[in-house]
Amino acid sequence: MRINSLPDKQGLYDPALEHDACGMGFVVNIKGLKSHDIIEEALTVLENLSHRGASGADENTGDGAGIMLQVPHAFFQRECRVLGFELPDQGDYGVGMIFAHRYDDFRKVQMDAFERIVREEGQEILGWREVPIDRTTIGEGAKSVMPRFIQVFIARDKEVAKGLEFERKLYTIRKRAEKVIVPMCEDKGGTFYVSSLSSKTIVYKGMLTAQQLRNFYLDLSDLDFDSALAMVHSRFSTNTFPSWERAHPNRYIVHNGEINTIRGNANWMKARQKVIDSPLFQDMSQVYPIIDDTGSDSAMFDNCLEFLHLTGRSLPHGIMMMIPEPWEFNETMSQERKDFYRFNNFIMEPWDGPAAIGFSDGEVIGAVLDRNGLRPARYYVTKDDRVVLASEVGVIDIKPTNVSYKGRLEPGKMLLIDTKSQRIVSDQEIKHSVASLHPYQEWTRRHIVDLSEISPTAGSAAEAEPTDLLQQQKAFGYTFEDIQMTIQPMAVHGTDPVGSMGMDSPLAVLSEQPQMLYLYFKQLFAQVTNPPIDGIREEIVTSTSLPLGNTGNLLDPSRGDSACIMLEHPLLTDEQMARIRNLEDKRFKTATISILYKAAEGSRSMSRTLDRIFREADQAIAEGANIIILSDRGLNETMAPIPALLAASGLHHHLTRKEIRTNVGLLLESGEPREVHHFCTLVGYGVTGINPYLAFATLRKLHRQGRLEGLAYEEAQANYIKASVKGMLKVITKMGISTMRSYHGAQIFEAVGLKQELVDKYFTMTPSRLEGIGLEEIARESWLRHESAFNANDPGRDTLEVGGYFHCLDSGEIHLYNPETIYLLQRACREGKYELFREFSRMIGEEKIYTLRNMLDFNCALSDSIPIEEVEPVDSIVKRFKTGAMSFGSISQEAHECLAIAMNHLGG
Repeated sequence: MRINSLPDKQGLYDPALEHDACGMGFVVNIKGLKSHDIIEEALTVLENLSHRGASGADENTGDGAGIMLQVPHAFFQRECRVLGFELPDQGDYGVGMIFAHRYDDFRKVQMDAFERIVREEGQEILGWREVPIDRTTIGEGAKSVMPRFIQVFIARDKEVAKGLEFERKLYTIRKRAEKVIVPMCEDKGGTFYVSSLSSKTIVYKGMLTAQQLRNFYLDLSDLDFDSALAMVHSRFSTNTFPSWERAHPNRYIVHNGEINTIRGNANWMKARQKVIDSPLFQDMSQVYPIIDDTGSDSAMFDNCLEFLHLTGRSLPHGIMMMIPEPWEFNETMSQERKDFYRFNNFIMEPWDGPAAIGFSDGEVIGAVLDRNGLRPARYYVTKDDRVVLASEVGVIDIKPTNVSYKGRLEPGKMLLIDTKSQRIVSDQEIKHSVASLHPYQEWTRRHIVDLSEISPTAGSAAEAEPTDLLQQQKAFGYTFEDIQMTIQPMAVHGTDPVGSMGMDSPLAVLSEQPQMLYLYFKQLFAQVTNPPIDGIREEIVTSTSLPLGNTGNLLDPSRGDSACIMLEHPLLTDEQMARIRNLEDKRFKTATISILYKAAEGSRSMSRTLDRIFREADQAIAEGANIIILSDRGLNETMAPIPALLAASGLHHHLTRKEIRTNVGLLLESGEPREVHHFCTLVGYGVTGINPYLAFATLRKLHRQGRLEGLAYEEAQANYIKASVKGMLKVITKMGISTMRSYHGAQIFEAVGLKQELVDKYFTMTPSRLEGIGLEEIARESWLRHESAFNANDPGRDTLEVGGYFHCLDSGEIHLYNPETIYLLQRACREGKYELFREFSRMIGEEKIYTLRNMLDFNCALSDSIPIEEVEPVDSIVKRFKTGAMSFGSISQEAHECLAIAMNHLGG
């Protein structure tokens, strides 16, 4: 659903890059006793979290604040009676909180459409209520986009059972309404957003500061407005636009932190829609898409948890699936819990990133911390049966004599209060009850097999080593530098080589050298307050394993046609690849698809070949294949490889769009990838396992030449794989991501210099704020590499290119800091000659285009003159420098020179 108060994608702004950091908390009466005091205390908690929220230039326009609580039945009975209709017993009606169009005529259209959907679902509209508000304290920014706030009351049909069945019916009504009414709003302007629609809970939220919420919604101050629990949230949107809709709470959760794997999580949920089914819904298509990908990362998390809960899992169960605690290397964890996590890791990827999440369905309320504990959450339990949890201590005054005990959430642990059974449920009890729900140990044995357990079969010997190794290396763009500075050190030392900070060679799109497609993608970093994880010293919380195969029906996990091979990590040896290709197991069927195309026919042949790959994959899956191998073996004078990233990502997104991606595991057998960034982009765009066969062939040649410092080939190969995996782990942990499973398909990259048309088709949903090359240029660069390998007239046919990516070499890539520019800088410093420095500056900034900054220019033309009253006198500027209010680093070189003259003239 479109978030109407956000701008459309334009220039360098993309609403998909919105982030926020927040404060959250809740107050609950353990015995389930309703009172207005709970709401008062929760609002006090919120107001004391105001420093975790934010406002813009208009200090009265907040980034967002809200409260979720139980439906206040007595209050609504009173209010609806005044409006002329009666409410049935509590639980026999649902109440919706809706942000509707501000104009009466179109709001009436929205309400009529909503009522029609309710009737079609067999339920009855009891009446509507406009929510009373006081808009005097909110800012002009919030007022300018403020919707109308209306509540709808829906009676439960007697054929629909009270509780979860009725909640599912309300969920269906809401999803249908979004699909019908939101497009109407996009055509005519305005908004339609259902904050909550439930028989148990209601959400009051908006584009408010923490202090404004209490007085903005007048309901919250009414003494009849009561609840046994209340969950609050104060939003801080970092470098993003706030909106009424993006405020928390969401329908089930509040969230402090980031879900860094959100693109992958949303894609995977979409990818499995066609293969999941549930008898709990008459027509599953009515509630699709599961994830509203225009929402924030928190809203998408809420979408998924809501779906898991309404399709049969408890809230703690859903939370354990989405935010699993570290289990693979935890020697103290029970086997029962390990089996639960192992099996659910097979059917669903974690939602990874630093997170403290509060959750509630109106009966239970709880909180969970991510596996690393990168967000704070502290709580008090009082002697008068209250629990207060928040992002920090001091959010509410509690007398020390009333404190029963206090604590903090630990990494991966859960706090749960069940108001129905009137008790606090321990983390151990929660997880035991969920893990013992199904025979997970039996299911893991039936559906999951480790790669190490697969025995070689007849005919599963590794492919023969290429006889034309040099030719293959040139065709795949290998350089002398790749071998000397990447592959060889990785094989000898078992670590990813580290160079000096900074890169002074041109961006791939600005380079005059043929570039690998991987270099057009830049790994994103954590956007808000994300601390990196130390993947070496904190290895207990990290994991590199990936499931290869059909990962099953999320709603029918025991279904017999799903199975996977669990890979220890994404790198596969030639022997392992052959073993998978030729395995004899009725649970698995492989299909190999060539990604070679006719090089001389350029982009047309490349495009047709990509379409052919997609068709062959569709056919293979229809015939029962659950492992697809993309292979570029067999290149020759006429056939060249499509860039592996383009073929793999294109197929991944094709299958995702067809909603069958989870039916199949994707392997790549390619001579192209050879370094950590290559492997990261491939896994990030959906490849499960990679066999870099040419890198291994290169290692064997180095071994024969005695260039591996006496290591046996097997040891060198193991070192190379170890270095690659450790390097990948280093990359993902810098994003605050713990598991390769959640990084898989998460495409945490930005494309720099690719046409939007190309990105949309083959790298869907990848941010791209600067266009550049398309399929034609990619084919041209591929052809240049192919020609260098197979053109008999090429004088350099028998040698590799030098590369020059890391070192500045005559025939290699150009560098911003080269011997000439460094010589000029050194002379300028030693001789004190400003003319030499100016020449250095000219060569750095003007001679060649290395960076995007080099392409920018200043438009100094002024359309209007500046009034002399607006020009600051020079003596005032000098005074500011003398007092330290302004520094030389904040002005240009020209201004620096002018100021130096002025200061000298004024005796400064």
